[in-house]
Parts: sequence; structure tokens; C-alpha cells
Amino acid sequence: MSITENITRLKASLPAGVTLVAVSKFHPAEALQEAYDAGQRVFGESRAQELTAKQKVLPSDIEWHFIGPLQSNKVKDIAPFIHTIHSIDSLKLLQEVNKQAAKHGRIVRVLLEIHVAQEEAKHGFSPDECRELLHSLSPEALPNLRICGLMGMATNTDNTSQIQDEFHKIHKLFTELKSSVFKGDEYFCELSMGMSHDYPIAIREGSTMIRIGTSIFGEREY
Repeated sequence: MSITENITRLKASLPAGVTLVAVSKFHPAEALQEAYDAGQRVFGESRAQELTAKQKVLPSDIEWHFIGPLQSNKVKDIAPFIHTIHSIDSLKLLQEVNKQAAKHGRIVRVLLEIHVAQEEAKHGFSPDECRELLHSLSPEALPNLRICGLMGMATNTDNTSQIQDEFHKIHKLFTELKSSVFKGDEYFCELSMGMSHDYPIAIREGSTMIRIGTSIFGEREY
């Protein structure tokens, strides 16, 4: 199937309130343009250099999301235009995003990455580390960023009950924070969970954003 057909089929299958983030890393600008022409506006990249190169040549109304591990020294490259950073995994990174966004007079949306998967290689805060960070953070300290929710990945496994359990843990933390730290905060509303192989489970567990690459663009070309 073509990229256009994949996007149309995917969007038709999603419940209201779920945003499709087209994960376009390693795919050429032409593939993104095809997705754009099919109506897709939200794209996810995980390398600052690749993202800035694509941003220069693609339509200006694209909403760019950064979804991979982000080094502090790369924040300045994407700060002028990035819409949402899904992969905040340290206080240092939060502070750097705030600093670079301030230079451009912008407010950048961020999601805190939560680590619940079995793989050690995954990044993110444990639920306890996340609570600790938020309780120690004064909102006035970071005026140029907006914490809009959480992001997480399940273990890469065929065990659907394990995947469901991990997504459930992230959703449970999200609900807890929504009713405590972020009580009355309309912006804290996003839960970024689910990729091509597990997004239906993620949606059932409350995801509001799914990050889909392979099911749109096919296998990545390295």
C-alpha cells in the first residue's frame, strides 16, 4: 500500500482525541511530502540534524515532534521551531529546553518520558523519580516550557498482557499527576504511548498520541 493509503486507513481507524504522529526518521523528505499531501501534519523525528534538514525543505505548517533521546547540546538546533519534545528524561534537559526556548521567545511543549519497560536500554524516569522531580519543581522556574503529559514505551515483546500492564502503569501515573501536581492544568492532557506493533493496546490504555513509522512509511532505509 502507498503512504497515502496507509495514512487514510490509519486515521479512519483511530478514535476521536488520538493524534497520529508520523515517525519519519530515516525516511527521505519526499516520503514526508507524500504523507503531508495526504493530510498528515504531525511528524516525529529522533535526530536533531536530520530534523533540522527536513524542516528547512518541507512545508512551514508541519508540527514537528522530537521523539528520541535528546542531548542537551542539540536543543539549540531545534528550539526555534520544535512543537513538542516527547523524550524529556532529566532535569538538566528541562532546564536546557527552557533556556533555548527563551532565546527565541517561545514556549515549547514537553512530555516526561517514563521508563517501565523491561529493557535497560530504554530511557526515562521511573514513576518515583518523576513524582520526585515534579514535587521539587517550581513552575515559575521554567516559564518557557509547558509540561503537557507523559510518554512511554512498552517492552518489545509479543506478550500482549505484559505490554498492556506497562501501558496501564504509565496511564495510572498520568491520572495520579493529573489529579495532584497538575490539578486544574488544562495543558497536562497528553499521553504518548504506542507504536506500529502495539498502538491498539496503547489506545485502550488511554493513549492520546501514537507514534507510527513502519505502518505508514514501510521498513526504514538506513
